[in-house]
Amino acid sequence: MTIRVVIADDQELVRSGFSMILDAQPDITVVAEAGDGEAAVAAVREYRPDVALLDIRMPTMDGIEAARRICADTGSRVIMLTTFDQDDYIYEALYAGASGFLLKDVRRDDLVHAVRVVSAGDSLLAPSVTRQIIAGITGRHRPGATRLPDTPDARLGVLTTRERETLRLLGRGLSNAAIAQTLVVSEHTVKTHVSNVLTKLGLRDRAQAVICAYETGLITAGES
Repeated sequence: MTIRVVIADDQELVRSGFSMILDAQPDITVVAEAGDGEAAVAAVREYRPDVALLDIRMPTMDGIEAARRICADTGSRVIMLTTFDQDDYIYEALYAGASGFLLKDVRRDDLVHAVRVVSAGDSLLAPSVTRQIIAGITGRHRPGATRLPDTPDARLGVLTTRERETLRLLGRGLSNAAIAQTLVVSEHTVKTHVSNVLTKLGLRDRAQAVICAYETGLITAGES
């Protein structure tokens, strides 16, 4: 199945460069490009891509607000792009619903990998980075920050014991293979548990599951 992508960046050279890299892949097609946030939202609503690559700093509407709107009304997943590796951007991108975060100087292979990973429903956060970022998120209460849907704490009761343990391990940044080893079950069983967790808690993907695990107190920032 072909992965459909929309690229939004106010720099034409960046857009065209990323487009050339992605279009060269047999399983990826760039269906539209946009030069600002409003155009990005319009393109996503029209073409319904699997993944939207959004620059954080764009005119008219920035990438964070564009991500909020895209994640709220479409099924497209979002990867944020920036030249700045700053925590605040990562916090806001995750709260907006983004599933990945890349610097613009990303290597060609890493860009392609990111699109494939996020399209498959996973998040693009390494375990060590996940713990650092989420620990920061849970200690910050910024006005206007977009929160996860509803109040996850009260809803943890809908999870089975094994699903709750799966969520705790997701919060630690473990892969499906590592979770399977920890719980002594098959990866197929883990995938089922992860799917159930996301569905029951109304979470878009593993990135939000990680946030949920910390915000509900299921795990603490110091847990490794």
